[in-house]
Amino acid sequence: MQDPTKTVANSGFLEIISFHLGKQVFCVNIMSVREIRGWAPSTTLPHSPPHVLGVINLRGSVIPVIDMAIRLGLQPIEPTERSAIIVTNIAGKLVGLLVENVSDMITVNTSELQPAPDVLPAAERALTKAIIPHDKQMICYLDLDALFSTPEDIAA
Repeated sequence: MQDPTKTVANSGFLEIISFHLGKQVFCVNIMSVREIRGWAPSTTLPHSPPHVLGVINLRGSVIPVIDMAIRLGLQPIEPTERSAIIVTNIAGKLVGLLVENVSDMITVNTSELQPAPDVLPAAERALTKAIIPHDKQMICYLDLDALFSTPEDIAA
C-alpha cells in the first residue's frame, strides 16, 4: 500500500474536504478540489455506468457527475438541498462528485493518518489512502486516482 504521508508536501500537514455519504464520513485532498457547487440535476446519458448520473454544464464545459455512494458500493444518494457536487480534477479531467453534504475543511497532521485495515481485499483497500481519527469520528481518506483509474470509471 502507498504510504499516505508521501502524498503531501513535507509540511507534515494535509488539508482535506470532508463529506457525508450515509452515516459515514469521507474526505479528499483539497488540492484535487476545484470548487463545490450546490446540487443541480444532470442530463442522463444512455448506457453510462450506474455510478455516472449524467453530465452538467460547468461554465461551458460538460463534465460527468458521479454518485460517490454508488461508486463506493453504498446506497444511491437521494439528492436534497443540502447535497453538493464537489468538482475535482482527476487525471487531468474535471469530474463532479455528488455527495450528501460537505462537512468541513480540516487540516490534519500527517502523523494522524492510519493505514486502512487489512479486512478488505487489496483492490478495495487501495481505494482508501488512510483512515483519519478526528473529533470522535473516523474519516476515510479516499484515493481519487484509484477510484477512477480507468476511463470507464469517469466516462459519461
